[in-house]
Amino acid sequence: MTSQTRLERFETRTEWPLAAVALAFLALFSLHVLAQPHGAAEAAIKYAMWVTYAVFVFDYLARLYLAEPRLKWFVRHFFDLAIIVLPALRPLRLLSLALVIETMQRAIGHTIRGRVIVYTSFGAVIIVYGAALAMLDAERGHNPQFQNFGDAVWWSFTTVTTVGYGDTVPQTVTGRFVAVALMIAGVSLLGVVTATLASWIVESVAAEDTAGQAATAAQLDELREEVRKLTESLNRAGERTYGEAGTPAFDTEGGR
Repeated sequence: MTSQTRLERFETRTEWPLAAVALAFLALFSLHVLAQPHGAAEAAIKYAMWVTYAVFVFDYLARLYLAEPRLKWFVRHFFDLAIIVLPALRPLRLLSLALVIETMQRAIGHTIRGRVIVYTSFGAVIIVYGAALAMLDAERGHNPQFQNFGDAVWWSFTTVTTVGYGDTVPQTVTGRFVAVALMIAGVSLLGVVTATLASWIVESVAAEDTAGQAATAAQLDELREEVRKLTESLNRAGERTYGEAGTPAFDTEGGR
């Protein structure tokens, strides 16, 4: 068994557990930002988030160990590396929720459009909701424009859709990092939607063209069959009419 095969088996076995851990992190982070617990509850939530963070560190190190060649895998997975090397910027650990999208698109089937639809719909919800949480956590207490979750959601929607009214602007360094990430995600999301629509139109036109060609071919086959039957009928009629008189029967190839 090769290292690459072991890596694929490891990823297959861990994709759903990792998705569950990512969702657990989202729930914990939501409680931390929205409920603003204090005392023992706050300490428990922070400890649980560090546990989920440790799970992703272990997953990254395990996949790096199983990868072959390791350097090539390392270069291709800088995004995964960013998830585990930025623990100080806690909101950016919401990037781990990309694992949820990856798992869902695998579960939906093998069609390209099915995967794109999952990426688009589920990804849009995660992006908007996660960015709103991250921005509220970073800006609350530092920016009067972010007083509640509704303000953060409004900012997230206007940013991800590239509208950008400019009425709400992040002021902290972490908030600006979140804003840049959301801008990039918004442009990417619109690109995916446009590409999906274009592919659907192209495929629909191609399907209609194929169906039209198939119908034309079927009609031609029917016409050929009708001509063949008509020719046989004419030959038999000619044989009955002129055969006894010694007159040649009608020949479709050479005439009479």
